[in-house]
Amino acid sequence: MEKKVKLTQVKSGIDRPLSQKQTLKSLRLGRIGKMAEFTLNPQVEGMIAKVSHLIKVEEL
Repeated sequence: MEKKVKLTQVKSGIDRPLSQKQTLKSLRLGRIGKMAEFTLNPQVEGMIAKVSHLIKVEEL
């Protein structure tokens, strides 16, 4: 069975490098409180690692 995660943005992307802003957009986030669900794969894990200080990750 594949693992699923729920991501919630908890900090702003303002004053962050462009690559982090683009990563938030790729994760369907962009404002505080916004949530998205993903099936874990290496690409998503890499994006989560890049913006881990801006998001909260919960396993489903």
